[in-house]
Amino acid sequence: MALRPFTRLRNSLPFANCQKRDEINDAITAATSTGDAASPGSATKATAPASSSPSAYHLNPRMARVYMESIKRFRILVIGRANAGKTTILQRVCNTVDNPDIFDGKGNKIDSALVRGSLKRGYHNIENALVFRSNPGFVFHDSRGFEAGSAEQFDNMKSFVVNRAVAGCLRERIHAIWYCIPMTDYERTVTAAELKFFNECDTGHVPVIVLLTKADVLNFTAMEELLEDGLEIDEAQEKAVKKEKELLERWLAHVEGVLGKCKYPPKVCVPVKEMHEETADCTSLMQCTTNALNEEELQMLLVSTQRSSIALCIEYAVQRALIPKMKLRFKDRLQVAPKALEKELLSWFPNTVVSAAVGWMCSNKIPDN
Repeated sequence: MALRPFTRLRNSLPFANCQKRDEINDAITAATSTGDAASPGSATKATAPASSSPSAYHLNPRMARVYMESIKRFRILVIGRANAGKTTILQRVCNTVDNPDIFDGKGNKIDSALVRGSLKRGYHNIENALVFRSNPGFVFHDSRGFEAGSAEQFDNMKSFVVNRAVAGCLRERIHAIWYCIPMTDYERTVTAAELKFFNECDTGHVPVIVLLTKADVLNFTAMEELLEDGLEIDEAQEKAVKKEKELLERWLAHVEGVLGKCKYPPKVCVPVKEMHEETADCTSLMQCTTNALNEEELQMLLVSTQRSSIALCIEYAVQRALIPKMKLRFKDRLQVAPKALEKELLSWFPNTVVSAAVGWMCSNKIPDN
């Protein structure tokens, strides 16, 4: 059963569907069952080799508040080889099938036809910002893979990372990096390009998350290996899921092992699959990215920007806002203003949900106790 302070919040969310409300209840129960406010999302299937920097970087609380007042959108650099499925992942994250609007470094919109023509001629500008109309809270920068060994291309990417990690204009800073490695070429998951990046590119406090994209291709590999072992098709199909899981775990461990020995290892590695389907679930990716961030304010920005999972919003709202209040002494707990707590909880939700909830609360008086 949901705790009373959060029950009022849940009832304010715009979900008339009973099944969806049951999912919300399950998320609240799961978030409050551990009582541990330090580790939201600990059950996510992904692992972290090590920090991208020798020591974790944290802003002091005052600087963090100033920083968050200056930014409104979460900015991600996406790196990967050709055909790594980068655009498809961004579409799923933003819940759309449309292509993004593209803006140059000065904020001017670029004709998409000109951009496609430039890409065909091999020209690619990492400074261009990609924004999907379905969720303008995300800003993406796309770095073409540098597997061809172009020193100039790598230097341009490295310069962008260094400059945007500590940009004087806070709104221009990148907050996370997704490095995409396609499993369609799983026998060469870690190439010279990956080793060069993770040994030479210090991203500072900006976490790098490795995405093993198109991981569902391992299902075909699993079937091939089972058939080669002499199994009949029906029996191979029954064992394919287990075999696919074993293959994924093997290659995930391989990538983690190799990159974990690099000078600047990724913060976490996470497999993503079925991104070609419009109903693909991006919760694991969002959760791993959120956990990789050093600042709670940035975590709040990402969680409230993503629209992949309302359960993720609930999980962080409960763990970071509600449970700390529950751990207060009884006398101190009485000093917590319900309205302030509701505002703190709502800050973990997308603006569209918050607006609906606030509207509901304004038209339905909620008692203070």
